[in-house]
Amino acid sequence: MSGYCDFARGHLLHGPYHDTEYGFPQRDERVLFERLLLEINQAGLSWETMLRKRDGFRRAYDGFDVDTVAAYGEADRARLLADPGIIRNRLKVDAAIHNAGVIRGLRASHGGFAAWLDAHHPRAKADWVKLFRKTFRFTGGEITGEFLMSLGYLPGSHRPDCPAYARVASLRPPWMGAAG
Repeated sequence: MSGYCDFARGHLLHGPYHDTEYGFPQRDERVLFERLLLEINQAGLSWETMLRKRDGFRRAYDGFDVDTVAAYGEADRARLLADPGIIRNRLKVDAAIHNAGVIRGLRASHGGFAAWLDAHHPRAKADWVKLFRKTFRFTGGEITGEFLMSLGYLPGSHRPDCPAYARVASLRPPWMGAAG
């Protein structure tokens, strides 16, 4: 994703995300859920749109609290579909609620979302995509690939000569530990 390194550096919205989040390993369930939700909502739109609406998503989805979102009912669904601060797409809203329930279930089966990711790593992108499609809703190849790259499970978030690459590498993201 060398183009992102060139484009993002110094950009008001992309810059901070590129420099401090993209490709950096994460373990926190809320962060993982947020990233999955944003990647799903980005489908068909620009990442800049997601960064601009990020605070709206955080408010609309109760700070990305998995238990709260998993318990959403019809009133919450209607609220989300009427919220101009997010992407108002029924399939994406339904996927967020469903996927929160899946993540909650991963606590019992694997000890959490991060542990589930770790249990399936390393894996080629095509195999990740199959697993995500079987496990979550609205997770095609691009969404799954970007989600995993953004969290360090797949390589390619930064060019080796990008200053952020060295910071990511110092954290030993999963892709550096084994070929994936």
